Amino acid sequence: MRIRLVRHATLILEYCGHTLLVDPMLDDARARAAVQNSPNQRNNPLVPLPESAMSILQDVEAVLVTHTHSDHWDAAAAKFIPKDLPLFGQPEDEAKFRTAGFTAVQSVEKLSTWNGIEITRTGGQHGTGEIAKKMAPVSGFVLKAQGEPTIYIAGDTIWCREVKTALRTHQPKIAVVNAGAARFLQGDPITMTAENVIEMCLTEPAMQVVAVHMESINHCGLTRADLAAKLKAAGITGQVGIPQDGEWVAFAP
Repeated sequence: MRIRLVRHATLILEYCGHTLLVDPMLDDARARAAVQNSPNQRNNPLVPLPESAMSILQDVEAVLVTHTHSDHWDAAAAKFIPKDLPLFGQPEDEAKFRTAGFTAVQSVEKLSTWNGIEITRTGGQHGTGEIAKKMAPVSGFVLKAQGEPTIYIAGDTIWCREVKTALRTHQPKIAVVNAGAARFLQGDPITMTAENVIEMCLTEPAMQVVAVHMESINHCGLTRADLAAKLKAAGITGQVGIPQDGEWVAFAP
């Protein structure tokens, strides 16, 4: 299997002989206003796509959306993704997809199966306290298939009880985590910090981690270099991949 970081949390996943697109943010650079009440008031996305949206979509057979905040599902995604592609997401977002014209929406309440791939929905916390309540709902997803490593796409969550439960229940070989330590001017981070990534690694030392969701949206303050430095200090650099935009990461069966 292979994972390609397109940008931010947008991934191309080659798995079980099929190609899935995860959390498509396909807008041009600077197409949207900055996230308000947050640092670094620059329009989003901060960086361009590594190639055109149509090129990215060329081989995609299905789409998986953890939630529909605009940095995971934007206007360009709704415009350019073929309306008849299978589209998997949390039940709370089904009406939004159907209103946008998508005809093959499959809400994952607990478990769905597509072409030999089991897709299980997991929980998360998009921040703490009142902020987390306002940012909900969000989901993660675990993918399993014969002959492939189990992969956990955690989605927009901090290190929390729901993530620990997903790790304990599904024992993934690979976890994709949304780092960046996104935050507002008030309150705690709403995505994983470097410390969260380190704690996850220490909890599951045999699991490979891919850290994404950095340097593309204005309220994500943790950079790739920051994360790499903290991982090095913790002595766990070999466990975590930090891909650049457009980069592929391959895993053995």
